[in-house]
Amino acid sequence: MNAPAPSFAPSSEAFAPWGSPDAVFDRLEGAWNLDRTIEGQASMTGTAMFTRLDTGVLKYREEGRIRLADGKEFDGHREYLFERAPGGFEVFFAEQPPRLFHRIAIVRDGDALAGSATHLCTPDTYDSSYRFLGDGTFVIRHTVHGPRKDYLSATIFKRPSA
Repeated sequence: MNAPAPSFAPSSEAFAPWGSPDAVFDRLEGAWNLDRTIEGQASMTGTAMFTRLDTGVLKYREEGRIRLADGKEFDGHREYLFERAPGGFEVFFAEQPPRLFHRIAIVRDGDALAGSATHLCTPDTYDSSYRFLGDGTFVIRHTVHGPRKDYLSATIFKRPSA
């Protein structure tokens, strides 16, 4: 009698903080600490808040302290709107009317849930990836290429300590 083949698929426990791809959107809601690096240019530490609006959309607002490579520091903020989509979410610029930044379809990727998208901001291109990790953190990376911009931005999001 042959023994069953071992399963190399990650256990459902690996995704416990996030659940299924359809559940990620709801689990974003609330407060996060953020730590961003923009290779060779700047860093930022601060907070991000996903607030549910009456429409079901999550309003994203980040605030923090930006430190440039030359040591100069200043406060900064940014806002987006996140809207549920089958298997993921769409991210819009917080302007009137809202304009689509990208749509993220989330899939299982090794020991994480992940999604990616490309946005053309003529003449530059933004390749973005999201990774939702088993420890409850998530990472957003934007690789930007073009004649005006060329950098990698990586932001780690962690829940504030209790």
